[in-house]
Amino acid sequence: MTIKLLLLKSGEDIIADVSEMNVGEEDNPRVVGYFLDKQCIIKMSSPNILTDDPESTLKKSGFEVTLFPWIPLSAEKNIPIPADWLVTMVEPTAKLKEMYIEDVVNNDKQNNSADQSSIDNGRTGDDQSD
Repeated sequence: MTIKLLLLKSGEDIIADVSEMNVGEEDNPRVVGYFLDKQCIIKMSSPNILTDDPESTLKKSGFEVTLFPWIPLSAEKNIPIPADWLVTMVEPTAKLKEMYIEDVVNNDKQNNSADQSSIDNGRTGDDQSD
Protein backbone atom coordinates (compact mmCIF):
# COMPACT_ATOMS: atom_id res chain seq x y z
CA MET A 1 0.00 0.00 0.00
CA THR A 2 1.35 3.39 -1.04
CA ILE A 3 -0.60 6.14 0.69
CA LYS A 4 0.03 9.56 -0.83
CA LEU A 5 -1.36 13.08 -0.57
CA LEU A 6 -2.11 14.59 -4.00
CA LEU A 7 -2.85 18.14 -5.07
CA LEU A 8 -4.84 18.24 -8.30
CA LYS A 9 -5.07 21.10 -10.81
CA SER A 10 -8.63 21.64 -9.58
CA GLY A 11 -7.21 22.58 -6.17
CA GLU A 12 -8.53 19.44 -4.47
CA ASP A 13 -6.40 17.70 -1.84
CA ILE A 14 -6.83 13.94 -2.18
CA ILE A 15 -5.43 11.14 -0.03
CA ALA A 16 -5.42 7.66 -1.53
CA ASP A 17 -3.64 4.38 -2.05
CA VAL A 18 -1.76 5.24 -5.26
CA SER A 19 -0.34 3.03 -8.00
CA GLU A 20 1.24 4.05 -11.30
CA MET A 21 -0.43 3.79 -14.70
CA ASN A 22 2.37 2.80 -17.08
CA VAL A 23 2.61 2.38 -20.85
CA GLY A 24 5.47 1.08 -22.94
CA GLU A 25 7.81 -1.82 -22.70
CA GLU A 26 8.74 -3.51 -19.42
CA ASP A 27 12.33 -2.30 -19.54
CA ASN A 28 11.30 1.28 -20.42
CA PRO A 29 7.86 2.06 -18.93
CA ARG A 30 6.48 5.61 -18.97
CA VAL A 31 4.13 6.88 -16.25
CA VAL A 32 1.06 8.44 -17.88
CA GLY A 33 -1.12 8.65 -14.79
CA TYR A 34 -2.08 7.10 -11.50
CA PHE A 35 -4.78 4.83 -10.12
CA LEU A 36 -6.36 5.97 -6.84
CA ASP A 37 -7.91 3.40 -4.52
CA LYS A 38 -9.91 4.32 -1.39
CA GLN A 39 -9.64 7.95 -2.43
CA CYS A 40 -10.83 10.72 -0.13
CA ILE A 41 -10.99 14.45 -0.50
CA ILE A 42 -9.58 16.39 2.44
CA LYS A 43 -11.56 19.31 3.85
CA MET A 44 -9.95 21.59 6.40
CA SER A 45 -11.70 24.09 8.63
CA SER A 46 -10.64 26.40 11.44
CA PRO A 47 -12.56 25.68 14.62
CA ASN A 48 -13.42 28.48 17.02
CA ILE A 49 -12.95 27.66 20.69
CA LEU A 50 -14.73 29.52 23.48
CA THR A 51 -12.44 30.95 26.16
CA ASP A 52 -13.00 32.32 29.67
CA ASP A 53 -11.57 35.71 28.66
CA PRO A 54 -14.52 38.19 28.56
CA GLU A 55 -12.80 40.41 25.96
CA SER A 56 -12.08 37.55 23.58
CA THR A 57 -14.78 34.91 23.57
CA LEU A 58 -13.44 33.10 20.52
CA LYS A 59 -9.96 31.76 19.99
CA LYS A 60 -8.55 30.19 16.85
CA SER A 61 -6.79 26.89 17.45
CA GLY A 62 -5.21 24.92 14.61
CA PHE A 63 -7.57 23.35 12.11
CA GLU A 64 -9.86 20.37 11.78
CA VAL A 65 -9.41 17.79 9.04
CA THR A 66 -12.34 15.81 7.63
CA LEU A 67 -12.15 13.07 5.00
CA PHE A 68 -14.97 12.57 2.50
CA PRO A 69 -15.17 9.93 -0.26
CA TRP A 70 -14.06 11.38 -3.60
CA ILE A 71 -16.33 10.39 -6.50
CA PRO A 72 -18.44 8.24 -4.14
CA LEU A 73 -20.99 7.22 -6.78
CA SER A 74 -18.44 5.60 -9.08
CA ALA A 75 -18.79 1.86 -9.71
CA GLU A 76 -15.01 1.68 -10.23
CA LYS A 77 -12.72 0.95 -7.29
CA ASN A 78 -9.57 2.34 -8.93
CA ILE A 79 -10.04 5.87 -10.24
CA PRO A 80 -7.61 6.83 -13.03
CA ILE A 81 -6.00 10.28 -12.92
CA PRO A 82 -3.94 11.50 -15.89
CA ALA A 83 -0.44 12.64 -14.89
CA ASP A 84 -1.03 16.13 -16.29
CA TRP A 85 -3.85 16.71 -13.76
CA LEU A 86 -1.49 16.21 -10.85
CA VAL A 87 0.26 19.30 -9.47
CA THR A 88 2.24 17.38 -6.86
CA MET A 89 2.23 14.16 -4.85
CA VAL A 90 3.78 14.02 -1.39
CA GLU A 91 3.96 11.87 1.71
CA PRO A 92 1.11 12.78 4.13
CA THR A 93 1.86 13.79 7.70
CA ALA A 94 1.93 10.94 10.23
CA LYS A 95 -1.35 12.11 11.84
CA LEU A 96 -3.19 12.36 8.51
CA LYS A 97 -1.92 8.96 7.40
CA GLU A 98 -2.97 7.40 10.72
CA MET A 99 -6.43 9.01 10.45
CA TYR A 100 -6.82 7.73 6.87
CA ILE A 101 -5.79 4.18 7.79
CA GLU A 102 -8.07 4.04 10.84
CA ASP A 103 -11.12 5.74 9.31
CA VAL A 104 -10.97 4.61 5.68
CA VAL A 105 -8.72 1.59 5.12
CA ASN A 106 -9.69 -0.34 8.27
CA ASN A 107 -13.41 0.53 7.87
CA ASP A 108 -13.29 -0.64 4.26
CA LYS A 109 -11.80 -3.97 5.35
CA GLN A 110 -14.51 -4.39 7.99
CA ASN A 111 -17.27 -3.46 5.52
CA ASN A 112 -15.94 -5.87 2.89
CA SER A 113 -15.79 -8.76 5.36
CA ALA A 114 -19.33 -7.94 6.58
CA ASP A 115 -20.57 -7.79 2.97
CA GLN A 116 -18.90 -11.11 2.18
CA SER A 117 -20.38 -12.66 5.34
CA SER A 118 -23.90 -11.55 4.38
CA ILE A 119 -23.40 -12.96 0.88
CA ASP A 120 -22.12 -16.27 2.27
CA ASN A 121 -24.96 -16.54 4.80
CA GLY A 122 -27.75 -15.04 2.73
CA ARG A 123 -29.22 -15.24 -0.70
CA THR A 124 -27.23 -14.11 -3.71
CA GLY A 125 -28.62 -12.32 -6.73
CA ASP A 126 -28.65 -15.61 -8.69
CA ASP A 127 -31.16 -17.28 -6.36
CA GLN A 128 -34.69 -17.30 -7.72
CA SER A 129 -37.37 -18.85 -5.56
CA ASP A 130 -40.99 -19.08 -6.61
